[in-house]
Amino acid sequence: MARRQEAKGWVFVGPFLAVFALTFLAPIGYAVYLSLYRDQAFFGGTVFVGLDNYAEVLRDPKFWESAGRVLVFLVVQVPVMLILALLAALAIDSARLRGASFFRIVLFLPYAVPGVVAVLMWGFLYGDTFGLAADLNDLFGTTVVQPLSGTWMLPSIANIVTWEFVGYNMLIFYSALRTVPGELYEAAAIDGAGAIRTVRAIKLPALRGAIVIATIFSIIGSFQLFNEPNILRTLAPNVITTYYTPNMYAYNLSFAGQQFNYSATVAIVMGVLTAIIAYVVQLRGSREAL
Repeated sequence: MARRQEAKGWVFVGPFLAVFALTFLAPIGYAVYLSLYRDQAFFGGTVFVGLDNYAEVLRDPKFWESAGRVLVFLVVQVPVMLILALLAALAIDSARLRGASFFRIVLFLPYAVPGVVAVLMWGFLYGDTFGLAADLNDLFGTTVVQPLSGTWMLPSIANIVTWEFVGYNMLIFYSALRTVPGELYEAAAIDGAGAIRTVRAIKLPALRGAIVIATIFSIIGSFQLFNEPNILRTLAPNVITTYYTPNMYAYNLSFAGQQFNYSATVAIVMGVLTAIIAYVVQLRGSREAL
């Protein structure tokens, strides 16, 4: 009887495991396989080099420059985005904001816009010779507003990503707030707790798990930064290089440079770094929750 039940369980789980192995494990395994070989351009053929590609990536200044850039992006953009999303969720949940449903939809709407469309839209606003930035420079007779310059490119990309994902994170926080029992708010009101005290004592502790999840998602998204700089590169080719982010570096190595083995190695190293940082954040968040 037990074996029959176990067999039925495998029948239900089997399709998922097959799809998971085909779409997740197989590509990772193939990337690891590619990273252990190197194409010999002059002698022909592909030879096994073991961990030599990994050692080369760790010595590659282009890789570390791109990784450092997304790390700066993560440290600055992620806290700003999550704080804005948290404030929006608290405001909508406070029952003091008129038209809360309207604001919830408006904040979430940018996430529904396709990423490519969002970048193109902001790219036209950022244009130095056209769009809003150019109009402001013409209006004030200056060239101060240059979102596509080397100094402001990373903040400009951060603005696009923040605009896209504030509503998504707001919805995560708002959903967590809706699970808080009403009895807690009633008890707080009886004890004379004000709005600020209620947020600190009830809402923020209830949001701890959601904040950890949103932070992990945002970290992974930051290290996967690709669409925004890759599309804006057509507007600022002298500012955004082919190795502006690790994903762009791996993409251009593979599709432009035909260096498939080295590209797979860059992707694996970046994936490991992302997993380590995300795990540290998750571990720290779990310990604080306890």
